[in-house]
Amino acid sequence: MQYAGIAWTADGYEVEIVDDTGERAQAPTRWGAERVTELTDWLERTGRESGEPLAVVVESTNGLVDGLFTAAGLDVHRADPWVLPERPDFGSVPARSLADRARRGLAGLSPLTAEGGGQTGRDDDYHDGIRRSADAEAELTRAGRCFRHGPRDRREIALTFDDGPDPAHTREVLDLLARYGVHATFFCVGLHVNALPDEVRRIVDAGHSLGNHTWSHPFLPDLTARQFRLQIDRTADAFDRAVGTVPTVFRPPYGCRTPEMLSELLAGGPALALWDVDSWDWARPGPEKITRTVLDHVLPGSMILMHDGGGDRRQSVLALPAVLEGLLEQDYRFVSADTLASRAATH
Repeated sequence: MQYAGIAWTADGYEVEIVDDTGERAQAPTRWGAERVTELTDWLERTGRESGEPLAVVVESTNGLVDGLFTAAGLDVHRADPWVLPERPDFGSVPARSLADRARRGLAGLSPLTAEGGGQTGRDDDYHDGIRRSADAEAELTRAGRCFRHGPRDRREIALTFDDGPDPAHTREVLDLLARYGVHATFFCVGLHVNALPDEVRRIVDAGHSLGNHTWSHPFLPDLTARQFRLQIDRTADAFDRAVGTVPTVFRPPYGCRTPEMLSELLAGGPALALWDVDSWDWARPGPEKITRTVLDHVLPGSMILMHDGGGDRRQSVLALPAVLEGLLEQDYRFVSADTLASRAATH
């Protein structure tokens, strides 16, 4: 069997593949974040040509590749902090460490699924973080800096897309939004903003809004306060370099909250933008199911969660025309997440 460790860096990904003896099965490779589709194809081909099973291992602070990997049929596992050496403040443990940890005991790692996403098997930690964050979240809400939706007395909604920009799917989403004359907000990850600044400029030039979605889409309970702050600040810097502005709204990956994270937001920074309508497009249930989920749950003031990056988003693109037509038929006006935030703060 072979084991591929995938580490994230400020620029993209590093990959090391070892065999059962710990010897390198391939020379180490580096991939820019804009080449993640190529990386997926390369891993699939490498496993097929080797004639041996290939286990792909990411760590819990890398939530950007598992969707593409699982969609391609790769065997993907997550290594959590307690089975790894200490991480740097920015970046993951080395790819070799991930590959070696898998070789020493793959059964001790969490297999990832399309349905569970990057947090597969961590539901207890997820809900515990939200429970412990209740007081801090309430304080942010009172300050007008945390919201799930806008006022229910206006037929306004915010359509949002997470995990981009993606070199293929984001353009398809933008074309559809232009066709229907609809405004949206794109919660982008820093790795992709840094690698694809032209795509970010394309979003802004088309009249849409931006939100901060961390650098590497980590499972936030596994970050220290400093690591979380670096994820936010470096992503803001990438936006500033790309378009000369910094988003005023932030969405945590998976909707995770921890007291440590919220204390950083209480000290100043973007408003916390959650959602009240999850399309479940990230689980790839089919375009019809995605459409029906949105249209069955939308209300005045809703914040709708969809995705344009971080995985195979063909179903999201296929569902979007029916989603837009259904919402327009109900006379909803599309506004930015920033606008909903300001409405919620003053309502």
